[in-house]
Amino acid sequence: MNKLLIKDIVLINEGIKTPSDIYIEGEFIKKIGININSDNDVKIIDGKGLLAIPGMIDDQVHFRQPGLTHKGDIRSESKAAIAGGVTSYFEMPNTLPNTTSIKEFENKIKIASDNSFANFSFMFGGTNDNINEINRIDEKQVAGIKLFLGSSTGKMLIDDKISIENIFNSTSLPISAHCEDEQTIMDNTEHYKRLYGEDIPISAHPKIRNEDACYKSSNYAVNLAKKTGARLNVFHISTAIELDLFNSKISINDKKITSEVCAHHLWFTDDDYNKLGSKIKWNPAIKSKEDRDALWEAIKDNKIDIIASDHAPHTIQEKNKKYLNCPSGGPMVQHTILSLLQNCEKYGVSFEKIVEKIAHNPAIIFKVNKRGFLREGYYADIVLIDTNTPTLVTKESLLYKCGWSPFEGQKFDNSINRTILNGNVVYEDGMVNSKPHGKKITFNR
Repeated sequence: MNKLLIKDIVLINEGIKTPSDIYIEGEFIKKIGININSDNDVKIIDGKGLLAIPGMIDDQVHFRQPGLTHKGDIRSESKAAIAGGVTSYFEMPNTLPNTTSIKEFENKIKIASDNSFANFSFMFGGTNDNINEINRIDEKQVAGIKLFLGSSTGKMLIDDKISIENIFNSTSLPISAHCEDEQTIMDNTEHYKRLYGEDIPISAHPKIRNEDACYKSSNYAVNLAKKTGARLNVFHISTAIELDLFNSKISINDKKITSEVCAHHLWFTDDDYNKLGSKIKWNPAIKSKEDRDALWEAIKDNKIDIIASDHAPHTIQEKNKKYLNCPSGGPMVQHTILSLLQNCEKYGVSFEKIVEKIAHNPAIIFKVNKRGFLREGYYADIVLIDTNTPTLVTKESLLYKCGWSPFEGQKFDNSINRTILNGNVVYEDGMVNSKPHGKKITFNR
């Protein structure tokens, strides 16, 4: 049995920061305390000067397999994930074919079981006509339902309100919704096509996918959740105006309507389009400094419950296309935690609060089994952070299959020292171990 003892670490967990040791046997945390003694067959890690946090549970990633593997795949992107301290992820259903049937869901589980370097689960996509498949879901095996209420194509765009309400009424699983009003976006796009033809500037992106498009769709989803009693999680909030839809006075254990923000909306603003162009073209769009600042404030006051990456790689050739043909999304999972730690204290947000949003709350909201906390009896998914060693993001350091990052050239003050997954040290000294150790995530439902 694998035995591991982390000595003299500073633990950040459940709202406190405290010196401690962590003893691991096999896949699980056996003991947390001071001055834990070890046997001869125990591997010891000197944790002096390091922070220990539970591994990030990233509730929104696009790893592109099956069907889009020229952009990324489960093997390549999960390697980048553990290098960034993400030990568990929920992957989205807009692969090819779409994950909208039990058959395709089980196919993804098989692929990940053979290839994933991080723990995994998958969202099940809702469409206008797959309610029967949704009703067949084993709720202990599926992360949740993903609805594209705008900003998708083909069957993944669910725009029939009767079908949407049927799903809200039919499942007790968390429903995670991409909320942008499609008609508003179409109207705005036509306006800018009349102005610029095919040469719409990237700076128009937050005007095309504006706050009205976001608020109209988020407001619709929140009101429908209140009407039906559904468990709703609104993905990637990007505007200050949407924050009024969420209640900060309810305990996370009792909330039925929660919200998520993504790391790129907490870092970039519309001023960055001039420098980075389509590399920061996301849906929803990067918006103003005022919106970014409001999102940080919402993390502090608990209107925002989860922070995610929305990792969504495309090739640089695809991103270099003109606006109308350039896909939205970018690679983020390797640097999400570092970007959050870089800026959080500037906004009055503690490291403890970041851990709450990236690990504790996703575990609570999705009822993840024995992950998301550093507790005795829980899986040993642990990230060690070195606050004294900076990280310079270079093209050579990237593990993404797409080979680029909007953070290239950025120097972060902290670094990921080690990532421990299910009791195994899977990342250390800047290297990923060769064997995939990811396990299928299960849920306490």
